[in-house]
Amino acid sequence: MDTDEECTIVLELSKNDHFFDEKKKLLQSKGFTPKEHIYLRSSIKPGWINATVKVLLQIARIIQLNELELYFAEDGACTSEEFYSPRNELEALNSIVVLIDISLSSCTHLHTNILKELREIVIHLISDFGVKNSVKGVVERDYTCNQVQSLVEWGESNGVRTQLKISYVEGAGRGAIAREDLKVGDVALEIPLSIIISEELVYETYMHRVLKEVDGISSETILLLWSMKEKYNCDSKFKFYFDSLPEKFNTGLSFGIKAIMMLDGTLLLEEIMQAREHLRAQYDELFPALCDAFPDIFPLELYTWEKFLWACELWYSNSMKIMFSDGKLRTCLIPIAGFLNHSLCPHITHYGKVSAGMNSLKFCLSRPCRSGEECCLSYGNFSSSHLITFYGFLPQGDNPYDVIPLDMDGSDNDSIEDQSNWTTHMVRDTYLSNNHDMFHYGLPSPLLDHLRRSRSPMQQTKTFLQGNLENELEVLEDLKYIFDDMIDNMGEMDFVDRENCSWDEKLAMNFKMQQIRIASSISTSCQNGLNMVKNELHKCMAEDIQG
Repeated sequence: MDTDEECTIVLELSKNDHFFDEKKKLLQSKGFTPKEHIYLRSSIKPGWINATVKVLLQIARIIQLNELELYFAEDGACTSEEFYSPRNELEALNSIVVLIDISLSSCTHLHTNILKELREIVIHLISDFGVKNSVKGVVERDYTCNQVQSLVEWGESNGVRTQLKISYVEGAGRGAIAREDLKVGDVALEIPLSIIISEELVYETYMHRVLKEVDGISSETILLLWSMKEKYNCDSKFKFYFDSLPEKFNTGLSFGIKAIMMLDGTLLLEEIMQAREHLRAQYDELFPALCDAFPDIFPLELYTWEKFLWACELWYSNSMKIMFSDGKLRTCLIPIAGFLNHSLCPHITHYGKVSAGMNSLKFCLSRPCRSGEECCLSYGNFSSSHLITFYGFLPQGDNPYDVIPLDMDGSDNDSIEDQSNWTTHMVRDTYLSNNHDMFHYGLPSPLLDHLRRSRSPMQQTKTFLQGNLENELEVLEDLKYIFDDMIDNMGEMDFVDRENCSWDEKLAMNFKMQQIRIASSISTSCQNGLNMVKNELHKCMAEDIQG
């Protein structure tokens, strides 16, 4: 919005947002409305622009919260620190840049300098945030594998444009490294649609004509079966791509018995076993029936369980969901883009949509990447257990999506009005919380409020009355018992010669240590909370005696 006197940036929370009510409440608690007008005047006081950016960022953070971030958002509600997650911070900052760019395209000359200065400050915040929060990979050497080099050359001959080179990154294997300094908005990688592997590729094949008659078989499964055979097709258009793939993907689906046993007592054990059982059942439904019925299309030697598992790991760890210009979401393999590794603070956050009229998929930067630095994207808001199971790695840094779900039964109090819309509850490492004060303890407010109401529906919570404090003690004691029991079930980590451990055993050990740390942080926070409550209860009872 622009007039001769002033330019206005409007930040509005969409009424279609699934968590509109929760975000509206959070905005109002900080003095904002769901539709906030930020006025930019041509005559400004010193420090005004920095103060304006701070307000813009406060609002944008809340608008950009996802479900999990919103659940834990109240952890820091009483502190000056309002950081929610790396994803949220980058989304918030980049959304402000988009709004400023829209304003620049329509404002009068009078306000151009103000908007440009505003944009420069936000871009600096993005850059500074990346420097402080990213875990930089150590680039060991340029990757000189002939298959990889051939793939890159094939891609470029087919229209791939890239500002990246493939190198070996310590702890991550192959990675994509910036050839030069890249700015916010720069295109690091552009892949033409003609070399993206999607379901359209198999529509004209005889395999598709056979499989489309099979009840319940999805397009993703057809693609998986096609890729199992195409890997060995010497005349394949995608020969260079399949030749560049590893013989083993080393995901959690390939964990050995010893690594599986190390996971006893963890959620990852259940996740891996369920995924394996699902895949084995799927394979047994398809084979050897397809091989017997169509031996020319499905030769038995190409459709063994081992090759099926390899193909599953390929699609789990390398596929991306892309929204095409026709509005359809498709699961695809994207040659060369698969070299981009995951980061909790990625350079690329939006890459899954092909715009109308475009014949390529662009990977644009949401934060700067310096020459020689590994360029990363986000595979999604996944827990470490999911990343190990389907991708085969444990992310570096504190993963805000490492949550432990809790099965809470609130059926006994259905008649009591629940002030929260949360139907599921969870905890995470309390180290990530900024609020460890009384009635918070580093634990999520929705969980604590649910437990308080479940134990004492009519009790006035978060007050220093004796009955409330006694209820608070019971809530914390119950939670501490749950997580002390969880720690006991995981058992102690026996001394293991890590140098001689296999890749899966190392991953299993690292994950279990992480889970013990998370559970221990929750137990410790409960104990600290118990100490605070007991102290307040002691003072309360002393006052009653004196009275």
